[in-house]
Amino acid sequence: MRIEIWADVVCAWAYIGKRRLEKALADLAPTDAGAEVVWRPFRIDPTTPDQAVPLEEARRDPLVDAALRQCAPGLSPDENQVRVSRIAADEGLGRRWGAAWRASSHDAHRLLFLAREHDGAALQNEVAEQVLKAHFVDGDDISDRRCLKVVALRSGFAEGAELLDTDAGDREVRELLLIGKARGIATSPTIVVGDRALAGAQPPEAIAAFLARAEPGREMPQEVRRLRWAESLLDQRDPLGALTLLKPLLRAHPDDLNVRRAAARGYFHSAQLSRALDVLEPLVDDVPDDSYARLLLGRTLQRLGRAKQAAPHLKVAAAMTPEFA
Repeated sequence: MRIEIWADVVCAWAYIGKRRLEKALADLAPTDAGAEVVWRPFRIDPTTPDQAVPLEEARRDPLVDAALRQCAPGLSPDENQVRVSRIAADEGLGRRWGAAWRASSHDAHRLLFLAREHDGAALQNEVAEQVLKAHFVDGDDISDRRCLKVVALRSGFAEGAELLDTDAGDREVRELLLIGKARGIATSPTIVVGDRALAGAQPPEAIAAFLARAEPGREMPQEVRRLRWAESLLDQRDPLGALTLLKPLLRAHPDDLNVRRAAARGYFHSAQLSRALDVLEPLVDDVPDDSYARLLLGRTLQRLGRAKQAAPHLKVAAAMTPEFA
């Protein structure tokens, strides 16, 4: 069974969730002794600057303070830190606890991705442990590559220390962040098995119950899954993210009608009107009874100032699908 943990390594609940998952798996053994735990990236604060800021200083920023208050309604950031520290101690994470930096986790996620690519889930899990320990126990700045290189060496991943100075894993991590968004991941951590998800650092017994009921999920070609993720991002009004996920499909399946429709939506809604037109005109020629493609073509021509050319397409689209009128 593959267990995905979608989490941000600067999220205290990710570390607590890791311990609770480990306890749940220990309780389920030996039935799930072969479980593979895979870490996936999530960003709880995409606005974090590349250069880390001491957390005490960051808390003086009203926007950061407001975000921290949203994490624990009814508690001040200091009260919430005390609460989380007590929970972390109960989970065996030590009495000395608490992040010292508001740090970007992007390079840490790269290191995690590269660890799994290099030597599988066990190495990745060890890197995750060492990154979380560095951030929450040692008070290190994990946005600093020098710190991450020490983490890599400590984890037995010397190659990772060298790869950090390249762009290795950057594209893949950014794509995984989009996939997580497309799949509806909105909480760190979220445990996913197949098509089912458990949000939050739930108690070990809740995680164990979730895993006991988990199923691998429906088998689906990777191309179909990627197309659905792209369509999900379009529905979430993220056309640029959708186009990023569509790139491999446009290369491998340029004639597929569903891929072309999704690309047309992405180009139109990201105001890339010339590209939208390049896709829509041949699409309407190939599928003249596609009312939505005609609607999109008409609106694209309108935005380009070509109202006379747009009118026939809009009229046909409305005749075929009245709600398009």
